[in-house]
Amino acid sequence: MSSPSKLLFLPGASGIAAFWEPLGTRLLHPASREFVGYPGFGAIPADPDIKGLDDLATRVVQRIDQPTALIAQSMGGVIAILAALKRPQLVTHLVLTVTSGGLDTRRLGAVDWREDFIKANPHRPNWFVASRHDLTARLRHISAPVLLLWGDADPISPVAVGQKLEQLLPNAQLHVVAGGMHDLAQVHAQELAPLVDAHFARA
Repeated sequence: MSSPSKLLFLPGASGIAAFWEPLGTRLLHPASREFVGYPGFGAIPADPDIKGLDDLATRVVQRIDQPTALIAQSMGGVIAILAALKRPQLVTHLVLTVTSGGLDTRRLGAVDWREDFIKANPHRPNWFVASRHDLTARLRHISAPVLLLWGDADPISPVAVGQKLEQLLPNAQLHVVAGGMHDLAQVHAQELAPLVDAHFARA
């Protein structure tokens, strides 16, 4: 794979593009940056054509018009994997932080976050809550290098999930941050930025 000329940052269930700005602004890689927000979240109007993660993945694929790296948080990682499967020739790298990756995380010790999310966000679209994607059998088709970033104090996506993804993805490396929680990419952006830059240099 070549070096990416575009970086697409995908948030998790918060749907807020600004989640990634602390990391994105610290990266030295010269590629252009796009911080993606989701319809119906924050200031972005709802879109009746978006009914699930597959629809969001299709929108992301439309943005992949050159060699592109996908950097994704939590459930945004499912969208990134779906997009990479649809556009393998242009997705050069993946960076997945504390994601389910399309696995049943409860079997790996994760707590169920969905009920609390619904209570805290009653007016937001429920795509993430409704998602039950099982991508286990499809992960082996991801040929791009994958950097897995996890925290060892995250109950929503424990390290066991990252370890399982490292086993299933053909070209993956796992890095675990001591004390890192589900907001890992924001809180530890300064520590993670050099790792992400180094990852983009991988062929």
